Amino acid sequence: MKAVTFYIMPDDAVSESAKMLDAVCHVIARHYYNNERVFVLSETKSQAEALDERLWQFDAESFVAHNLVGEGPRAGAPVEIGWQSGHNRRQTLVHLNAQIAPNLELYQHIVDFVPADEAGKQQARERYKAYRRLGLMPQTESLDI
Repeated sequence: MKAVTFYIMPDDAVSESAKMLDAVCHVIARHYYNNERVFVLSETKSQAEALDERLWQFDAESFVAHNLVGEGPRAGAPVEIGWQSGHNRRQTLVHLNAQIAPNLELYQHIVDFVPADEAGKQQARERYKAYRRLGLMPQTESLDI
């Protein structure tokens, strides 16, 4: 069965904030260092570009091989960031979109987030319910960074 994990963000990690991007980078790095191929589905192109830039600056001592979709090697880097649904099988989907992602069958593990702001929380609740309707049992974890 597919795993779905919702990370509950710290109180100051609101949608689109630097704190939220840092938290997402930590989660991406964790999966990358577990040798997982990761697809990051952002809400917008500008969010994807901001996350791409944040990963370049993330941790000087530990590099996360990544690129935006369409850049880099033909088979894609271990971590690909896009704002449209992925088409390649990957172990992990890091989901930053307001709506549930299409093509969930491509992923073994879906990582989602509950931002601190009320609008973000409500969108996360709707995605949680959608995963449950699909027969998935989401787990929640706090993410303190």
